[in-house]
Amino acid sequence: MKLMIASDIHGSAFYCEKMIEAYKREGADRLLLLGDILYHGPRNDLPEGYAPKEVIAMLNPLKSELLCVRGNCDTEVDQMVLEFPILADYCYVNLSGENGQGDITIFATHGHIYHPHHLPPLKDGDILLNGHTHVPACEEILDMNGGTYQYLNPGSVSIPKEGSEHSYMIYENGTFAWKNLTGEEYQTWKTVSHS
Repeated sequence: MKLMIASDIHGSAFYCEKMIEAYKREGADRLLLLGDILYHGPRNDLPEGYAPKEVIAMLNPLKSELLCVRGNCDTEVDQMVLEFPILADYCYVNLSGENGQGDITIFATHGHIYHPHHLPPLKDGDILLNGHTHVPACEEILDMNGGTYQYLNPGSVSIPKEGSEHSYMIYENGTFAWKNLTGEEYQTWKTVSHS
């Protein structure tokens, strides 16, 4: 399975359109959204092309291809207008590793509840995937029990921070790739089989 991962659209029709163009260009099987879809939030400036109703009109036709978790700016009123589930705080995604070998377990969440400083239940070798910070990340972290896990963050589609690019991630055949919205790859990480 080829999976595209994106986060923090924050109501930008301008960047949502670029994200969808990237999704189609990539030929991914599914698009996993890590929350903060329609509202910019009180801590952010309005992103370029802020038009939540246009974002709704772009995403609803893709409903059968979307997986989504709730961001701190997503609410029940957002769910009323979106035709795909957005209110789960997390989901587990199980993927096959390189050449179909070795299972990869991903705990996908927005990042405002579970994050590297407040871990969900993880097994050694699992991946914690979240957005929220608007900063891409790829870090191996040691937990309090001596296990290791990988922390991954695609950054933000519409409001990148700390000099990062408007970005997303692709997962395919055991490799995660970070790309800007024009499709230029700027970082990769290859999973290690834990089977």
